[in-house]
Amino acid sequence: MSDQVERYQILGYKEALTRTHHYPVACKELSLILREAYNKLPKNLQSLVFQDTLSSFKLLPQMWTNNAVSAAHLLVQSAEATLPKQKKNVATKEFKQAMVASKRRGKACRMQECHTELTQDVLVDIFSLLDTRSLVSASLVSRSWNAAACNNHLWQSLYATIFASDHNSSNAKDLLNGRRGEDNKDNNSVDWREAFKRAYIDNSSKRLTNSRGYCLYCDMIVWLDGLKCGSGKCGPQPKMQPIVPKSSEQVVEYLLDGSSSMMSSDSDSDLDDCFDEWYIPKLWAHPLNQYRPG
Repeated sequence: MSDQVERYQILGYKEALTRTHHYPVACKELSLILREAYNKLPKNLQSLVFQDTLSSFKLLPQMWTNNAVSAAHLLVQSAEATLPKQKKNVATKEFKQAMVASKRRGKACRMQECHTELTQDVLVDIFSLLDTRSLVSASLVSRSWNAAACNNHLWQSLYATIFASDHNSSNAKDLLNGRRGEDNKDNNSVDWREAFKRAYIDNSSKRLTNSRGYCLYCDMIVWLDGLKCGSGKCGPQPKMQPIVPKSSEQVVEYLLDGSSSMMSSDSDSDLDDCFDEWYIPKLWAHPLNQYRPG
């Protein structure tokens, strides 16, 4: 197995494409690989990239998000611009079939939603599986979804998972009130969504929204869930893991030559303009008490 093939497998596209919150980033990276690296790769690796491209189109009907559709459009454009004629025709056909299937599935789901209304308890259980951005997006769907997505325990769990080693309410009060003390109140008195929002902004948004990073424990590029390495290989960790955020362009650089200044955080300043100016407004532009009609 060549080094490039081994690095490509480490990047984990097959699993990432099955996850709604990673699918758009995986498609973007595959698109960059097609445009910038495909012709430089060995034949066996070209075949793997092509197979993952087809897989991304086959999985599109399961994604249900505008970001996923936009990312798939970008990927098919790269496939049309890069792949040889026969493979290009196969990829284009697969994409068109996926779009038709996606529209049919969406129509069927809308018809079903007219007759089905999930209870708040069920919605809260489902939303507990979402990442932060997806939870905020869900709150804008309807009144019912908004109420479930505002559940204080959901945000308490997110806060504890990402920012604290335990559910210590005094940490949140420090963020909310800017001072120590007042820890005699019950956790329910804390607005955990507001605590999360303040901590989100204070802890550098790029680390919470970037989907890729270099994990010093794993010594490789990994998919991120919040601030945490998603490889599952780290074992017991301190509450803050040593993660260096990486862009899609750096992932392609890593694939080609095995380097992307892994240990360096110099690229953080380059990422600031992209993430700090776009992701914070994107995530927090709409208060959770607003909603869009379902």
